[in-house]
Amino acid sequence: MLPLKIGDQTLAWGTRTYVMGILNITPDSFSGDGLLSASAGLDAAMQQVRRFVEAGVDILDVGGESTRPGSQPVDALAEIQRIIPIIQQIAAEFPERLISVDTYKASVAEEALQAGARIVNDIWSLRADPDLARVAARHKAPVILMHNRSKPANADVQAKLGGRYIGMQYSNLLDDVKKELLESVNLALASGIPSDNIILDPGIGFGKTVEQNLELLNRLDEIRQLGYPVLLGPSRKSFIGYTLDLPPDQRLEGTAAAISVGIVRGADIIRVHDVEFMSRVARMTDAILRKY
Repeated sequence: MLPLKIGDQTLAWGTRTYVMGILNITPDSFSGDGLLSASAGLDAAMQQVRRFVEAGVDILDVGGESTRPGSQPVDALAEIQRIIPIIQQIAAEFPERLISVDTYKASVAEEALQAGARIVNDIWSLRADPDLARVAARHKAPVILMHNRSKPANADVQAKLGGRYIGMQYSNLLDDVKKELLESVNLALASGIPSDNIILDPGIGFGKTVEQNLELLNRLDEIRQLGYPVLLGPSRKSFIGYTLDLPPDQRLEGTAAAISVGIVRGADIIRVHDVEFMSRVARMTDAILRKY
């Protein structure tokens, strides 16, 4: 698998695990870390960015729309107004750090890439907006393609533990996930995105039951065998909460366990809220696996 070169940065797959820090520029993140409110905005977001950079984050993932089960959609203009100032500020203060934009809208991605983002992280894997692939191709931006079968009708929300998906039917979980990811890979390739610019995300927490999430994470190596680098995003998610009976702010250990197993199974990038802690988990797991 060839390294991914983005400007002056090189992601050399298989040499270590890269850490992506989550920046939710929203008022309603499932994890309670939304940075948009009457008292929090650009300053709060940049304080978090600086903490992440000090902890050694590799990629800063900026999103302006919550993806928790039952959340309300945000129009493109509102999303742009939320995320562009923080992307511009990060690019100015930390030009050596990669920025990804967490969006499925072509117009949002266009503005973000012009503002300094370098990667497009699409939770709908190029299926929600047919123009998004063309925007990424034109900017030569790598894309993260996430498997997603989320449907509001299958969402069950509990006050303590948050949202989960129930009754999700797969003919064969891993076969279905791989098939649908490869369909999105073909969409990317057909739009001019080179194969070296494609990263796959199995979509932990998106349209899968607690049991299906656990199985998918434990069999992540089967996703890696498709021949593309893999991003894993289990951080604070409800499958951990429902397994341990814990709310989002008490899922640090569960996230660490998921991250460790995920790295053993082949994850190349981990997408996390708690960068300081999970970067240590990644480094220790890498040290064991790679005999540093």
